Amino acid sequence: MHGYEMIQEIAERSGGAWKPSPGSVYPTLQLLEDEGLIVSSSEGGKKLFSLTEAGRAEADGGSDAPWEDAGRGVDWEAMNEIRKAGGGLVEAFRQVWATGSPEQREKAMAVVNKARKELYLILAEED
Repeated sequence: MHGYEMIQEIAERSGGAWKPSPGSVYPTLQLLEDEGLIVSSSEGGKKLFSLTEAGRAEADGGSDAPWEDAGRGVDWEAMNEIRKAGGGLVEAFRQVWATGSPEQREKAMAVVNKARKELYLILAEED
């Protein structure tokens, strides 16, 4: 299996909760190869990785499927709404910062800081 396939497989198995970046996967693969737990070979311009006997023994002794719990109990619809709302806020702030006057930038910073404080105050409210 090559690195990109591993990234896709982890994302799929975790229900999208965890998709490691190439910047974390490839150095980890190199470390595992240096430790003799995997070997690599080239096929069709891609670097393929497979477990060595030592790697198989290490994998068999580890947790069964750590990614299975990664997305369990998550309300994905709510998380998507949160991502959209946060992304919209960041984009609006970016626009003000890129095109606004110093006074407008100052106001935008105050709005964001006030919103952050108000969110924490929600947690402080009594039910």
